[in-house]
Amino acid sequence: MTTDVRPQPPLADTVSPEARALLAPMLAAPPPPADMAIADMRAFSEQMTGFLLLARQALHATTVEDGELGGVPAKYVRPAEGADDAKGLLINFHGGGFVIDAGSLLETLPIAALTGMTVATVLYRLAPENKYPAAVDDALAAYKAALAIHGPDKIAVFGTSAGAVLTMQLMVRLKAEGLPLPAAAGIFSGAGDLSRAGDIEGYLPPLQVGKLTHEVIREYIGDADPTDPLISPQFGDLSGLPPTMVMSSTRDLLLSHCCMLHLALREAGNVSDLVVYEGLPHAFWAWLECPETNAALGMQAKFLKGHIKP
Repeated sequence: MTTDVRPQPPLADTVSPEARALLAPMLAAPPPPADMAIADMRAFSEQMTGFLLLARQALHATTVEDGELGGVPAKYVRPAEGADDAKGLLINFHGGGFVIDAGSLLETLPIAALTGMTVATVLYRLAPENKYPAAVDDALAAYKAALAIHGPDKIAVFGTSAGAVLTMQLMVRLKAEGLPLPAAAGIFSGAGDLSRAGDIEGYLPPLQVGKLTHEVIREYIGDADPTDPLISPQFGDLSGLPPTMVMSSTRDLLLSHCCMLHLALREAGNVSDLVVYEGLPHAFWAWLECPETNAALGMQAKFLKGHIKP
């Protein structure tokens, strides 16, 4: 555990003026208390998500329908003009540290609008009430249900932050169970090693005061072994995985983990693209409206749709 609360470095001149204007007051605000209750975290997240969604909905015309996928609650997000579901399905696993829903719609509204495809965002069970493997069990159930409708070449999966971790865990789980892998995987600000901190964490303020990211994730993995390859895929055989895009930014506390995961994927013989944006914080594309976000979301959409078989 770290009690060192490092200050946020000054914003770089290389960041867009729009991003600088939005980030300056956010970064100057005090961090939430380290002992904030889960219920309070969820209430705060719901309030902030609702506020941020107004801008997303204005920019990306979509419809949202509550449903399920494999018995797991899900939201189906479609472009406003509709989508031909026969063309395939994108499956999202949202961020929020495995304890809150911080992005099920924020992450998916733009992708549905930009790809013209349906996105099923899976509302997997949250920790600490439901520890590992609850979330990945839900991800697996949802993916199996999608396979009953579409061939694997018409499915792509993606997630941001905790959802990116879950996406990687799903990939190795599918491989372990001999199930068909999706056409592509988007690992957006994630990690393949939940056992230790990355180098960048020594330079930036923590996401949660007093804890490094692998300590925060303990709410999810509980007493399970963090070096288990089904929890931290980098400790196992990563060969034979689908094309992957790993996305991060230079102020992202998971930048080191993204770089290490990308290298591990490449060393295992997979196709992996690493995209790193300049000077912006963790998962910025999910909550910050600026030119860099437009570029990042456009790249995510192009990658995901580009690997779906016509």
